[in-house]
Amino acid sequence: MITIFASPVTHGIAAVMAPDTLMVIGIGILIGMLVGAFPGVTATMAVALASGFTLTMEPTQGLAMLLTIYVAAQFGDRIPAILINTPGTPASIATTFDGYPLARQGKAGLALTTSALGSAVGMICGIAILAVAAVPLSAFAMQFGPAEMFALVVFGLTMMVGVSSGRIFKGLTAGAFGLFLATLGRDPITGDQRFTMGILELNGGIPFIPVIIGFFGLAEVINQILTHRKGKGIKPISQMGQWMPDGKLLKRLAKPTAIGAATGSVIGLVPAVGGDIAGIIGWDNARKASKKKHEFGKGSLEGLTAGDTSSTATLGGSITTTMALGVPGDSVMAVMIGSMMIWGIQPGPGLFNSHPDLIASLVTILLIATVLTLILSLLRMKGVIKLLELPDHFLWVVILVFCMVGTYSINNSVFDVFMMLIFGMVGLFMLRFGFPPGPAVLGLILGPLAESNLRRALLTDGWASIYTSPIALVLLVIAVAAVTLPPLRQLVRRRKAANEGKKVPTLQP
Repeated sequence: MITIFASPVTHGIAAVMAPDTLMVIGIGILIGMLVGAFPGVTATMAVALASGFTLTMEPTQGLAMLLTIYVAAQFGDRIPAILINTPGTPASIATTFDGYPLARQGKAGLALTTSALGSAVGMICGIAILAVAAVPLSAFAMQFGPAEMFALVVFGLTMMVGVSSGRIFKGLTAGAFGLFLATLGRDPITGDQRFTMGILELNGGIPFIPVIIGFFGLAEVINQILTHRKGKGIKPISQMGQWMPDGKLLKRLAKPTAIGAATGSVIGLVPAVGGDIAGIIGWDNARKASKKKHEFGKGSLEGLTAGDTSSTATLGGSITTTMALGVPGDSVMAVMIGSMMIWGIQPGPGLFNSHPDLIASLVTILLIATVLTLILSLLRMKGVIKLLELPDHFLWVVILVFCMVGTYSINNSVFDVFMMLIFGMVGLFMLRFGFPPGPAVLGLILGPLAESNLRRALLTDGWASIYTSPIALVLLVIAVAAVTLPPLRQLVRRRKAANEGKKVPTLQP
């Protein structure tokens, strides 16, 4: 009987249901909700800071902590978006379109609960995609040789550059910088030293966790300190009004919820396109399909629900592409890949063969985190409003301490702290001058994979191994399109606007 029930699925579920893992999930939910509720602390920053403390955990517990923070932040970030018109994370940009107008109309309670319900539905749709698509996609990717793997890495890198808020050139520059950093250390084929400058600590390459904490933690805080202005904050709306929606309202919201879930589920499977873009597209799709288009942007519960459902539905697809292909679905997944590689888990084709129980563990973690966070979100907690009134400098001190302690605790190394400080300053420069840090981190993490596969492909059959592979060619063509089509479209719009005598928009570098 025991043999019948012993399978990778039951093993994966049992690993999550262990008391210590459940406790880690509970802690992650509280951290994630707080992270989301504080504007300026992104999910990427929180996961980067937490990664320094999870490296000594068992892989299942570490994944549970990081994924739960990510899930809970997707719920918590709606609170400031609705009550003070400020997105807690970029994924809740669409929430502000209708959430804040609803709060000003005395419907803040209703906005918070419908947003939480829509977010939970979107999250569960994304988890279903992960459960169904991850293993077949990974099995398909098992056919990939060195040429296809090189093309896949290039594809992932350019997709993240392509959605770098229109900053194609700066995104490419950041990606090239990350690829250069990846060349430091030992040659992956010959083992020779490269660019180490005689520093023994660099023999293993640039330590990417300190780089990630520097980019997404230290740099963000210093940038907020430099740009902070006194008296700029908005007083949160405290009148909640009706809290729970009735049956009639829930029935009316079914259609925009379905539109948001479908939109986010599809967009989530596109690497590097995060919940912020999906939320806006989902909101716009629901507006086009609604009979009350005029209410959108002025306090529409349909618009609020569609945007939040769409943004959270991307999470499952994002994890699917990250685990099955090794290509991060968004910046949070790029950070998580770094932690997983330290645990000895290499995302990509073959992951589910070497860790057959992992898919069950991931699905179980996400489901538990979603249900518990939804319950917490539906509780009427007035203390949350007090949190929004907390002065920013208290938060800055906490984050700076976590940056220092978290980095040192990785290897008990002062060198790692030194590297974190250096890359914090580099990240600050990038923020101030508009260079997105995501492609740089992606280049650092995926650079060795791209280099080793390219060199293996060239040793096997030269460049012919790449241009004779249909899969590699398709991926490379899409990669080129991702970085060339956006500026071309912008150029066409400029010429069209110029011909019509309208104001010509400025091209972003």
